[in-house]
Amino acid sequence: MGEKKATRAVYGECLVEYAGQYPELVVLDADLASATMTKSFAAAYPERFFDMGIAEADMMGFAAGLAACGKKPFANSFAIFTAGRAWEQVRNSIAYPRLNVKCVGSHGGLSVGEDGATHQCVEDLALMSAIPGMTVVNPCDGNEMRAAVKALLEYDGPAYLRLGRMAVETVTDSAEGYSFELGKAAKLREGTDVTICATGLMVQRALAAADILAAKGVSARVLDFHTIKPLDAAAVVAAARETGCIVTSEEHSVMGGLGSAVAACAAENCPVPVVRHGVEDVFGRSGKAELVLEHFGLTAGVLAEKALKAIELKKA
Repeated sequence: MGEKKATRAVYGECLVEYAGQYPELVVLDADLASATMTKSFAAAYPERFFDMGIAEADMMGFAAGLAACGKKPFANSFAIFTAGRAWEQVRNSIAYPRLNVKCVGSHGGLSVGEDGATHQCVEDLALMSAIPGMTVVNPCDGNEMRAAVKALLEYDGPAYLRLGRMAVETVTDSAEGYSFELGKAAKLREGTDVTICATGLMVQRALAAADILAAKGVSARVLDFHTIKPLDAAAVVAAARETGCIVTSEEHSVMGGLGSAVAACAAENCPVPVVRHGVEDVFGRSGKAELVLEHFGLTAGVLAEKALKAIELKKA
């Protein structure tokens, strides 16, 4: 694994890095520039940065207007506000007319830590996936975030991008044959007994779980689903046919996110056991990020146990 860096930090760097190449890029924030890391863009390109204050719904409407005028707006806030508070504006003002706005939700998932249940958004991927025509992206590390921002700048249409607060290891830069394409899962490890479909920071834990399983003589394929929607159905079907069972893993509710999408895809195309690993039907709680993740079972060890359960179901 490579250097440890929060995806939000790399995202902030990318905005500045790509600004010269994309003069249409404008950035909006809801009074959280220091947290979402848009502050560097604000300092470098003040005429292209708009601090909308604590008014997320208004920000989305403003972003829609900018997009209608040919700009490429990236509208930023915490995930709970981007996907939650401003959901109706995202749906009706951005997605319905299919405007080229990138809605960015920082501090997604439980790893917000001490901010507690009110800010630990474990519903954002589900909320955004439910909107017709919305692309939903959740990079696992800094290298993938860099590729995702570039791809979204090239993509013409509404999209949701999740950023993480916690520093995570870089794993995709050393993965053999890795390439980033919206809507295409990346195979980070080959395997024959079970497939682990992971997204966000659970990708690193999926690789660690594969190591645990290997020590037990179990061969686990690891797929990195940086794009939740559109889902890479071909990768899911291939995994189902070739390994016979699947476990999904996400720092998100087990309902409505990656697990639900993969289970539905498998059920419709190649029915095999699918075990979902994520946050059950509960709210989060305050605490240090790693301890919160451990409390809710979002660890490599628990994920390995889920994979063994999937294999047992395959044998039944």
